[in-house]
Amino acid sequence: MKPITVLLAEDHLIVREGFRKMLDLDNDFKVVGEASDGRQAVALAVKLRPAVILMDIAMPLLNGLEATRQILKALPAAKVLMLSAHSDDAYIQEATNAGAKGFVLKQVSSHVVCEAIREVQQGKIYFCPTIAKRFRHLKPQTLDRAGQLKGKAVQLTSREMEVLQLIAEGKANKETAAELGIGMKTVEKHREHLMQKLDIHDTAGLTRYAISAGIIESSVQLTIL
Repeated sequence: MKPITVLLAEDHLIVREGFRKMLDLDNDFKVVGEASDGRQAVALAVKLRPAVILMDIAMPLLNGLEATRQILKALPAAKVLMLSAHSDDAYIQEATNAGAKGFVLKQVSSHVVCEAIREVQQGKIYFCPTIAKRFRHLKPQTLDRAGQLKGKAVQLTSREMEVLQLIAEGKANKETAAELGIGMKTVEKHREHLMQKLDIHDTAGLTRYAISAGIIESSVQLTIL
């Protein structure tokens, strides 16, 4: 039986190395690539086409949520297992809405991570025990048939999500334009649309929204809050 191929997308090297060593100990898995930011994760997923992508929810340049959307747009059959240190319902909803097939906390045991990868690879929805236990206490209508949390969320385009992340990471309009390869006026227009859609009218508010939605970690940008 061929091993399950896995792409590791995690920006913290020590954490990524830990996952690699853990998976290398199990003959059921083969790590075929490692990504340290969301853009690299998308490129490697398209190039390597792994069976499962282990994706950190908060990464630089392009967060795991938007990276997942872009991967699934290019590879609709891709299976993404989201990793996070946070178990807030908002994080889980954003991850499942983005198309992730599972959600695992970084604090869980190696056994749980391996089980999650196997389940997701088989096309099943997987939530680690702590989250699954909480979901059992939710009303049946809270989850849809795909295992996603129901609830109307503000719909942002892929480009708006990219601009939002860079704003929240403290990038000026000029830096954002250079990073995305677009004009300054286009960046300003995206910023205007973000503020209108989210009903938020300053950079600090956009940053707080990005943190609450799991787009960036709270440690990324604190100076303007």
